[in-house]
Amino acid sequence: MPIDIETFESSPEDRLQHSGETNADRVMQFLAAHPEQAFTQSEIRDATNVKAGSISVVLSRLEDRGLVRHKGNYWALGEADEVAAYVSIVESTRAANDRFGEEDMDEWLEHAVDDEETK
Repeated sequence: MPIDIETFESSPEDRLQHSGETNADRVMQFLAAHPEQAFTQSEIRDATNVKAGSISVVLSRLEDRGLVRHKGNYWALGEADEVAAYVSIVESTRAANDRFGEEDMDEWLEHAVDDEETK
């Protein structure tokens, strides 16, 4: 989401950092807050501010992982076991990032093994 140039110029850098929250995170948080209800795609889109062009893909990917269920025009939170495993991974990752800092992909790639060189 864009910000006005005055906010850009006057805000400290740490306030302008991306939250790291993904569209999938927003959808999961919304559905988790309403576990006893099912919603249409447009209701989920409006509640989460996920763009119209993205909501279908997000829901389909979450369904592929068993995190949401789909029947007719409605979507609901997935089965408890699948959702619990997802929440556990998300919370573990957040805790590790808070304690040790987020991973730097460029640093990882510097030390990654090149399969071509090992042959």
